[in-house]
Amino acid sequence: MNSIKLKAYAKINLGLDVVRKREDGYHEVRMIMQTIGLYDKVSILRTNNTSITVKTNLPYLPTDENNLVYKAAVLVRKNYNISQGVHIILDKKIPVAAGLAGGSSDAAAVLYGLNRLFHLKLPRAELLALGLKLGADVPYCLMRGTALSEGIGEKLTPLAPFPFCHVLIIKPGINVSTRYVYENLKLNEEIKHPDIDAIITAIKANDLQCAAGHFGNVLESVTVKDYPVIGQIKEQLINAGAITSLMSGSGPTVFGLFDSREKAEKAFYQFKTGKLAKQVYLTGLYQPRLKFSY
Repeated sequence: MNSIKLKAYAKINLGLDVVRKREDGYHEVRMIMQTIGLYDKVSILRTNNTSITVKTNLPYLPTDENNLVYKAAVLVRKNYNISQGVHIILDKKIPVAAGLAGGSSDAAAVLYGLNRLFHLKLPRAELLALGLKLGADVPYCLMRGTALSEGIGEKLTPLAPFPFCHVLIIKPGINVSTRYVYENLKLNEEIKHPDIDAIITAIKANDLQCAAGHFGNVLESVTVKDYPVIGQIKEQLINAGAITSLMSGSGPTVFGLFDSREKAEKAFYQFKTGKLAKQVYLTGLYQPRLKFSY
């Protein structure tokens, strides 16, 4: 095998709670992660030289060590004494810096792809450990599906598949700094925390309405106040018939869940022709096969 083509899927947070700020400056979280059908295409080719090269369809993305896919390739080659070069082609569809883990998913795809290309036969646990060295979301992006994420994001527990629904992704034309959001998060008695355990129970019961009723993201306490467009998008999604709407990660992307394809499509065109959204995607939930594969 001299090349491999992969799909790197985006994620949303069905619930995001920050438990505490640790002494080392990191925040301890409890999150329910969900893979969705929106994906980047990642192609990896073995070359006849010793270099790592990256090509992308977005001219403003770095193609050197500042790109997470480059770092992933460096990590694998260093850890397993690989001298042969690779060329990575990254076709981005997932919005950048949007709270959808696009970069982490791309890096996860490179880890998985190099494991296959160079016949390393690394077990899943070893791949997850490698991923954590690149970022807290990378192990989940290797696992995919519906999962509880704890600690700083590295403790993963697979959950039952989330009930079927349609997902509308809305990215406004703003950028939000993850660092800014966490630095300005105030964990006090006024913060409304999502009921993560209630969401898990509802997922087990395959109860979409009940699960959605317990959604929440504590980071919205910072972003909705500082970036009103996020709140406006959430409100418009509900008015358009979404069961619930929530910001994913640290934002600024907002998603809405719909139990009707017709309502989801109508809302899609409302946002496509409106002024609140820069990027709009209608997709569904992704559930990986029982086997660990791409």
